[in-house]
Order: sequence, then structure tokens, then C-alpha cells
Amino acid sequence: ESSQLSGLPEYVKIVEVGPRDGLQNEKVIVPTDIKVEFINRLSQTGLSVIEVTSFVSSKWVPQ
Repeated sequence: ESSQLSGLPEYVKIVEVGPRDGLQNEKVIVPTDIKVEFINRLSQTGLSVIEVTSFVSSKWVPQ
């Protein structure tokens, strides 16, 4: 069994990108208060990294 695990990393870093990447794909604009609530709820789950924004022209990504 240990030979099967020898190629695996010692740890895995999970990065939540839903507020940044997921919401920008929505057809309708999600209100800011809903986005804040979403991020607050995610932060209560114990995630250590949550990507919440990106600096992209609103011409390409309206949200």
C-alpha cells in the first residue's frame, strides 16, 4: 500500500474560486449584498483561501 502512496504530495491546497470565477459566468448580475453573504458563508467553512475578485475590464467580465 505504501508504494501506491509514494508518488502523492504530502498535502493538497484547496482554493475556493466560486466568488471570483463562478459568479462572472452568471447570466444576470448578482447583487453585491448577495456576493458578500456568499463570501461570508464560505469563510465560515474553514477554507484558508477564497478568491473573491479579479481586475478585468468590465467590458469582458461585467461582474
